[in-house]
Amino acid sequence: MWQALVSRAEDLEAAVDLLAETSDADLAAELDRNAGALQTDFGRERTALLFSGEHDERSAILTISAGAGGTEATDWAEMLLRMYLRWAERHRFATEIIDQQEGEQAGLKSVTVEVQGRRAYGWLRAERGVHRLVRISPFDSQKRRQTTFALVEILPEVDDDIEIELDWDEIRVDTYRSQGAGGQHVNKTDSAVRLTHMPTGIVVQSQNERSQTQNKENATKVLKARLLERALEEKEAELRALKGEHVEAGWGNQIRSYVLHPYQMVKDLRTAYETGNTSAVLDGDLDGFMQAELERLATGEEWRVGDDEGDAA
Repeated sequence: MWQALVSRAEDLEAAVDLLAETSDADLAAELDRNAGALQTDFGRERTALLFSGEHDERSAILTISAGAGGTEATDWAEMLLRMYLRWAERHRFATEIIDQQEGEQAGLKSVTVEVQGRRAYGWLRAERGVHRLVRISPFDSQKRRQTTFALVEILPEVDDDIEIELDWDEIRVDTYRSQGAGGQHVNKTDSAVRLTHMPTGIVVQSQNERSQTQNKENATKVLKARLLERALEEKEAELRALKGEHVEAGWGNQIRSYVLHPYQMVKDLRTAYETGNTSAVLDGDLDGFMQAELERLATGEEWRVGDDEGDAA
C-alpha cells in the first residue's frame, strides 16, 4: 500500500515536470485532482498508523470526575460529558451512561460512559488526564473568575476473548437504591450495584438500569476494564523502571486548559495545539487535539509546553 502511494507521488512529480514544459489546462486539472486524492489517501493511512496499540481498536469506558471546587467543578464535569457525547456522535459511536453521581446543586460529581465503536479507545486515550477550566462562574454572584478541574479516565472495554478472571470470593457485592430525581418513576428497589475488589481496593458501581442483574453486568464490565488497565499500568511501570525513567504519582499532569475569560483559548499543554474557537471544542470538535497527542505519543516526543499560559491571564 505504501509502495503504491510512493508510485503515485512519483507519477505526480513527472506530471509537474511535463506541465512546466507545456500549458495544458486538462493536464493541470487532472494533476490537481490526483494530488488531492493522494493527499487524502496518505492522510488516512498515516492516521491509521496511530492506532497500533494492543487495545486501540476496542470500545472504551470513559469516566469523568469533578475536582475540588463544589458546584463549579460539578458543572465542569457535566460540560465535559456533553463535549464527549457530541464528539462520539460526530464519529457515530454509540454511547451509554453506566453510572452517574449528581452534584449537590448542579452538574455531576462523576459519570461513567461506555463508548462503543471501532477505535473508540484508540482515540480517547489521548484525553486521559486533568482538564482545567477558567471562566466567569455563573454560580458566583460577584462574577469573579474561577478556575476548576476535572479528571478524565479512559479504559479499554474488555471483550470476551480477553482473559480477565474474577474471583468472586475476593469481591464484595453491595446493593442499594438508585439515586434520582424522584417522582412516579423513582426506583423503589435496591437495584443499584457496587462491586469492591478487595485485593486492589477498586470500587465500581452501576445504577442507571432498573434491573439489578443488568447493573451487576455493567459494573462487572467496568471492574474488568479497571483490572486490565491496572495490569497494563504495572507492565508500563516495570518498563519505565528498567529504563530508569521517573514515574509520576497521583492524578498526573494537567493536560489541557479551556480558558473562556478574559480571552477565548483551548490549549493542550502536551503538544501546544491550540484554538480560539472554544465553542466548537466544547461542542465536540476534538479530533485536532486528539491527533496531535497521538502523534506525540507515536514519536515519543516530550511535552512541548512546561507552563500553563492561562495562569498569567
